[in-house]
Amino acid sequence: MSYFPMFIQLKGESCLVVGGGAVALHKVEVLQDFGAAVLVTAPAILPEIKSRNGVRWREGCFDPRDLKGQRLVVAATDCKEENHRISLLCRERGIPVNAVDQTEDCDFIFPSYLRSGEVVAAFSSGGQSPVVTQYLKERTSPVMTEVLGELAEQLGSLREQVKQTVDEKQRKAVYQALLHRGLEQGAVLSWEEAEQIITAMKGNLAVGLQKS
Repeated sequence: MSYFPMFIQLKGESCLVVGGGAVALHKVEVLQDFGAAVLVTAPAILPEIKSRNGVRWREGCFDPRDLKGQRLVVAATDCKEENHRISLLCRERGIPVNAVDQTEDCDFIFPSYLRSGEVVAAFSSGGQSPVVTQYLKERTSPVMTEVLGELAEQLGSLREQVKQTVDEKQRKAVYQALLHRGLEQGAVLSWEEAEQIITAMKGNLAVGLQKS
């Protein structure tokens, strides 16, 4: 059964990573990329983890008390039995858990992803083939430019204006016109350009509706 692709807000949320090696470091990097407040616990922790800004860490064995208040947990130890135990404890408490390379012990998985501002494209093969997800990531990468994220932010800032001035049935066409113009010029639109496009689209769409 494939995984349901749910996006969740982690900014400021406490997330626990159990393990202090290279795999744990990668998970920490991903969680921090989305604003999580990460706690790492393991008997030995890489200096690269300890030195990361904003990461809290405790050298020592996993303690079930570490689970209190966690939004989600990653079991990234080098012991499958320990990862399984952590998974069981999380599930008893209703905490989503990822046990690295142990699909049966996972409530969620880390997808391969691309990010441009608030725009995120994520790819998953259900843990079956990293080659497939890497292929999809490479194919999508050319369109996930920095300007795409900037345009998404601009469209978001224009939503209230469009909502107040454009009929609901016409809004999608207006947003598409704004996006296409920005992509064509490779930059966000000036306020005047956006105003002109919205006004012009309103007129064109109104004429089209009258003719039909």
